[in-house]
Amino acid sequence: MDMDGGDSAMPTGGPGLSDMGMDMSNDTVASDFLAAILDDTDLQPFDWAITGAFWYGIVVVIFLATVINFLRWATLKIRLRAAAAKRPRPAHASNPFTSAMATVTSVVREVSYPQVTPMRSRWLRIPPFGTSILILTYLGFVLGLEFFNVDYPGAQYWEARGLRAAWLTVAQFPLLILLSGKNNLIGVLIGTSYERLQVLHRWVARVILLTATLHGAYQLVGWNEYGVLQIEISTDSCIPTGFATWVLLLWLVLSSTAPLRNLSYEFFVIQHVISFVGFLVAVFYHIPPNALNARIFIWLGIGFFLLDRLSRFARSAFNNSKPGRATLISLPGGVTKVSVRSHRVTSWKPGQHVFLCIPRFGFGQSHPATIASIPSSHNNDLVFILRAHKGFTKRILDGAASSSTENLLDKEKREPTPDPEERFLALIDGPYGASHSDFAAFDTTVLIAGSTGVTFILPILLDIAHRASTQSVPLRNIVFVWMIKNTEWAIWIVNELQAAVESLHRVGIEVTVHINVTCDPSFTEAAEDTRECGCDCDVRLGPCCCETGLEAQHDEEDDITPAPTQEASFSDEKAKPSTTSIEQPNTISLQSSATILNRSVSPMAVLRSRLASFSTLTSGRPDLHSILWAALDNAQGETGVAVCGPAALNKAVRNTAASVSDQRGASKGTGAEGVYLHCEGYEW
Repeated sequence: MDMDGGDSAMPTGGPGLSDMGMDMSNDTVASDFLAAILDDTDLQPFDWAITGAFWYGIVVVIFLATVINFLRWATLKIRLRAAAAKRPRPAHASNPFTSAMATVTSVVREVSYPQVTPMRSRWLRIPPFGTSILILTYLGFVLGLEFFNVDYPGAQYWEARGLRAAWLTVAQFPLLILLSGKNNLIGVLIGTSYERLQVLHRWVARVILLTATLHGAYQLVGWNEYGVLQIEISTDSCIPTGFATWVLLLWLVLSSTAPLRNLSYEFFVIQHVISFVGFLVAVFYHIPPNALNARIFIWLGIGFFLLDRLSRFARSAFNNSKPGRATLISLPGGVTKVSVRSHRVTSWKPGQHVFLCIPRFGFGQSHPATIASIPSSHNNDLVFILRAHKGFTKRILDGAASSSTENLLDKEKREPTPDPEERFLALIDGPYGASHSDFAAFDTTVLIAGSTGVTFILPILLDIAHRASTQSVPLRNIVFVWMIKNTEWAIWIVNELQAAVESLHRVGIEVTVHINVTCDPSFTEAAEDTRECGCDCDVRLGPCCCETGLEAQHDEEDDITPAPTQEASFSDEKAKPSTTSIEQPNTISLQSSATILNRSVSPMAVLRSRLASFSTLTSGRPDLHSILWAALDNAQGETGVAVCGPAALNKAVRNTAASVSDQRGASKGTGAEGVYLHCEGYEW
């Protein structure tokens, strides 16, 4: 590859360069002809302009996305101010302009939300339509630049195409790095957190692999066509260094596919960094030292990478200048509840995550963990609910103190007990994420979670409950849907969930809680978890995945009547609200310790009774269509939907939200309220 502008004394290549009349069997003649082919003096100015066109296009897209993000932010702020001023229907489009914008927004959402999976494959995962359209547009844009005005006649026909592909390859490099950073400049501008840009980071890498492949293939074809391939191989380091660069790039792309990426998070991170460094070294050997224009893009990418790393290091150094201490409690379902008391990380947004390192269980290993609490709850502790798989999370579970269901349910025991919880050094990098809209600024909010996906959904509910207790918000209705594989898993958040429901009830916000115990692992587990759900549970103790009906069938003699001060169900208008505060969720208990310790009443029965006081507990999948339709039917403004869980659940919610919006005519100017959807997944 020759991208240095060409200062050779060899014959210059130009339009119509031909080997007519040349004795190509003569090595000197063949070498001179090869030098003429490689001379890019005439090609470079236009190729440089093409890289400029590429970045103009990228900047325009980022600018438009920034404007849209600002309009979204301004709309939510206007709604909150309208609610504070006690204006009716603050989340409703109240004038022709906002109504027209709502209609256009609904059109875009109904097109971008759906997601299809034509076949069950761990390797082929098609993004939602919106992301797919963006990726295809980007691919078309790059290929359009590749083939625009590149018909160079003569012997440089293939060389011109190969060099154009080379310029586009290096031009994309800074964008690749910008999309990968944790402290993401693009994310700040367009209102999207770094992990949601990771899919674009991976697809840009795949397009880079495509252009790099075109670069090498075009040049090899051209050299072979004119019989100078062997001379190029023997006299230039371009081919071996180029091949090494391509192999490393191929490995970086393949190892980033979901099945390989999820095999071992620790291995992926380590090998990805090492492979990236090797790729940079190979690139610098491949690009000629005097090709300064081409190297500008590489240095820009390195600069962005180092800036992100330095900012992460500075944040981590500050966060851990006074390290936090973690307590671990094992919960049913192979889950560990980690509570970290941090001296530095005292403020975060609902839905944010950190990279958590507990050196005792993995020195130097940091793992992503969503914060399941808010700053005003749990005494300002960062709370995480981590499912054990292998490696770090498995070691944490093994080192956690066990806690019985009785102790978790009963927080009013009077007798003094020693604290069995050991405190471990905890290092934190973050917080990051939480690019979603403010769900308190909608008329109706639907929160949907599968299994440990509740760690993303719960803090949104807690935050709304906390804010609604001190200020007016547009929100009138909340629907909370949680899918678990075993009724006992509800113990993870029963205290917090009940406290939030009661707090919201006191300020007049209607809350409906659905807890679905489903045997379908695709709605509660990651795609790689193919374990069968065994039918060894006792259906008398509550819904479980052994049941085939939607509603749980209980033995009447095992049912426990809730305490008189608690509602039988939250929808009962005659129920008296509790005085429990959202600030102290751990002080909630339905039964006195005497009742709980009564050996004739099982802890599971107590848990079931607790849940019955504020939620509906059923077996089987929830009817997502009916839930969303009912929420929209009662809405007097825009509805916000948040979902966190495995890919199957996210896809189902995406398709249902788009379908319900279309059926109600939100995109047809009928005045039907629109649907905002935010999806979070398990995978990284």
